[in-house]
Amino acid sequence: MTVQSNITPESIESDLRYLQLLSRSFPTIADASTEIINLEAILNLPKGTEHFLTDIHGEYEAFQHVLKNASGSVKRKVNEIFGNTLREAEKKELCTLIYYPEEKIQLVKAGEKDLDDWYLITLNQLVKVCQNVSSKYTRSKVRKSLPPRIFLYYSGVAARIFGRAEQARVY
Repeated sequence: MTVQSNITPESIESDLRYLQLLSRSFPTIADASTEIINLEAILNLPKGTEHFLTDIHGEYEAFQHVLKNASGSVKRKVNEIFGNTLREAEKKELCTLIYYPEEKIQLVKAGEKDLDDWYLITLNQLVKVCQNVSSKYTRSKVRKSLPPRIFLYYSGVAARIFGRAEQARVY
């Protein structure tokens, strides 16, 4: 079997221009290799969840709730993460906080006796949820999807909660 090559001066010139352009972003073979490895790793990550929804006229509140709870994905993740370590009522409370944070925090502030303890426990739980749901994405993608202040705070809380070694392993 003979492989025929269609190498022409024009194709060489076209490839050379392309390679020169690429060399601006990746000046060394190591830089180009690293980028190829990173892109291949991203391609091998699990695909994110896609939702196809339509707003049925007059059903804004129900539609918003479906969006906020990610079609039940949040509840499934909370159950997966906390399984038998939280009571059903505690898991529901955590889900409600994720769906409706402003409203839930107002209710907690009005009724919680030890607010500092609630914040500590809840932040631990929220960081665990964030780690779980962000695990199928690169750190770079997670960082780009969050406001910089929030990402830095999340990284710092994770470091304090799980220790530097664990945080370094995760990220």
